[in-house]
Amino acid sequence: MNSGRTVFAQLFDFLPKHEFNQCIRRYRGHRRLRKFSCLDQFLCMAFAQLTYRDSLRDIETCLRAMSTNLYHAGFRSQVSRSTLADANERRDWRIYSDFAHVLIAHARKIYANDAFAVDLDQPAYAFDSTTIDLCLSLLPWAKFRKRKGAVKLHTLIDLHGNIPCFIHITDGKTNDVKALDQLILEPTAFYMMDRGYVDFRRLYRFTQSLAFFVIRAKRNMDWARRSYRRVDKSTGLRSDQTIVLQGVKTSLEYPVPLRRISYHDADTDKRFVFLTNNFQLPALTIPQLYKCRWQVEIFHPDYRSSASLYSGVLAASNLCVGITATGAVVRGAPFAPTRRSCMSDKSRKRVPPRRHRGPGNSVRINSGNS
Repeated sequence: MNSGRTVFAQLFDFLPKHEFNQCIRRYRGHRRLRKFSCLDQFLCMAFAQLTYRDSLRDIETCLRAMSTNLYHAGFRSQVSRSTLADANERRDWRIYSDFAHVLIAHARKIYANDAFAVDLDQPAYAFDSTTIDLCLSLLPWAKFRKRKGAVKLHTLIDLHGNIPCFIHITDGKTNDVKALDQLILEPTAFYMMDRGYVDFRRLYRFTQSLAFFVIRAKRNMDWARRSYRRVDKSTGLRSDQTIVLQGVKTSLEYPVPLRRISYHDADTDKRFVFLTNNFQLPALTIPQLYKCRWQVEIFHPDYRSSASLYSGVLAASNLCVGITATGAVVRGAPFAPTRRSCMSDKSRKRVPPRRHRGPGNSVRINSGNS
């Protein structure tokens, strides 16, 4: 029963305040601050997430409209859009990145035993990327095309609970397959990827790390069959083969056998060919696992719409604050997933050039188990 406190205040009682204060002390977040603490900044951005605010002015207007309740909601300073903009621009983003690790670890423990679409005891992850459009005139470091700026968001989703456990941000021109080098592979875990990640030298690293991958094969792949196993074609399976690569380069990059599974989807009347380095699972489980990869496709549209920086007020460091804190932190928190992040003020037109940083300052949110 409501005891007179706002829902927002009751919601944030679940946040581990001690760990948050540890993150602040680690990076001296309160150094030379007289007001508007890191907690106030986090509460503002989380409020924007949970209530679908789309600018700093919108955040300020809504919070000031209920100024009598702000103290009871956890705020200790008056909210001003200029103060919030300065905090987003100057505060150390690593405070919120580390706090994201804490919340993701909490969330993964909560959802670890949740029902999964496939009967699988090992961890299962889906990996994919999406492009976030930016204003090139205001963020000149985010070069993508001649008149278009963008960054690329590479995301690893834990399919037990759909929790993002790894986020890597690069410039928009970075090839998707290069993000595989940033993954810390977990032995016995399954990684589902589309065929844009077919790079046999990098895939061989999965085998060497005792991890498993499920990926779609390219049509021009040069291979030879070594053996086959009978399949029940009434389930949609067409073949289950053990193959070796025969290309001049690919045979050297991946010198061990692969498992090739062909599957016909009756709903779309299409045939899919999958490659995996796991030979123990039933053949039908491989297409079912790949189908679970669509959870990351559902996750990305939320970020594409919510992570658009409407005016470019935030430089690269503030992109970290927006996406890392209000995106992964609030979405990965134990209480609920949310839909909006990375708010900026449309009315601000100028970004100080000295605060621009290059795309080399990318964000990684990586929990200890990924």
